[in-house]
Amino acid sequence: MVNQINDELEAYCSSEYSKLSRVIVCEPRYMEIRDIINETQKEFKEENIDQALALEQHARFTKALEHEGIEVIKLPPQSTYPEQVFTRDIGFTLGNTVYVAEMATDIRQGEELILKSWLETNDIPFFNLQKNHIEGGDVIIDGKTIYIGISNRTDEPSIKHLQTLLPEYDIIAVPFIEKFLHLDCVFNVISPTEALIFPESFTKKELDLLSSRYEVIEVTKEEQFTLGTNVLSIGNKKLFSLPCNEQVNRQLRERGYEIIEVDISEIIKSGGSFRCCTMPLLRTKTKTTGLA
Repeated sequence: MVNQINDELEAYCSSEYSKLSRVIVCEPRYMEIRDIINETQKEFKEENIDQALALEQHARFTKALEHEGIEVIKLPPQSTYPEQVFTRDIGFTLGNTVYVAEMATDIRQGEELILKSWLETNDIPFFNLQKNHIEGGDVIIDGKTIYIGISNRTDEPSIKHLQTLLPEYDIIAVPFIEKFLHLDCVFNVISPTEALIFPESFTKKELDLLSSRYEVIEVTKEEQFTLGTNVLSIGNKKLFSLPCNEQVNRQLRERGYEIIEVDISEIIKSGGSFRCCTMPLLRTKTKTTGLA
C-alpha cells in the first residue's frame, strides 16, 4: 500500500547517505527489454523480463523501504515506458530543488513529463534541464561537491552548463568507460569518507582523484555485473544491497554497515539496481557524518 503523502511536501538532498525520508519510485508493471540501450540488456534480451516476478520483487523492496519509515511515492506506470522503474535517471534533488532531466534515449523520452506533472501538482520546486543531457544515474552528491559521470546519457557541455547554474558547488566531471551506462554503476559514495568503486572502469587519473578523496571499497568484475556499487544508502549506515553480492556485503558489514538484503534480480536484468530504482526527494539536512 502506498504511504499517505504528507500535507506539506518538501524536497531536500545534500548527500547520498544522510537519512532518507521520502523517495519516488515506479513499479515495473510494463517492464521489458524492447530496445537494447545498455550492455546488460544484451545478455538478457532473449529471456527478457518476467514482469510478474519484477513486480513482486519491487513490491518487497518498497515494503522494506516503508518498514524503515521512508515515505514511498509511486509515479503511475505507463505502457509506453518499459524503463520507468528506474526513477533515478529522470531527475535529482539538490538542495530544495528537483532538477528534471531530458532523457537521452528515445525509448525513455517522456518519462520526465510524468515526474513534472507530479511535482507541479504537489508544489515541489523543480528546474527543467531542457536541451541538457544529465541523467540522475550519473549524479553523485556529497555536500558542496557533485560528481557527474560523462557517459552516453550525460555529456560534457551539459555538465558545464549546470556548473554555471550552480556556482556555489564544485562540480567534477568524471569520465569512465561508457559501456557501464551510468556513474553509479561503477562508483557510489556511501559516507563522508567511503565509496564503492569498480576500478576497471576508470583511467589512473580518475582513480587517483577518487582514491584521494575516499577510502575506496573495490568491487569485483563479477559483482559489478550484478551492480554491486548500485546500493541505496538510507542513513545511519544502513543500505540496501543485493544478496548475491556477497563480497561487497561482507566488506560493508566489516566496516559497520547494516545491510538490508532484498532480491531484485529480475529488475537488474535491465541494467539498474536499488539506486537506479529510487529518486530521493527528502533526506535530513544534517550532513556531518555518515551516521546523519
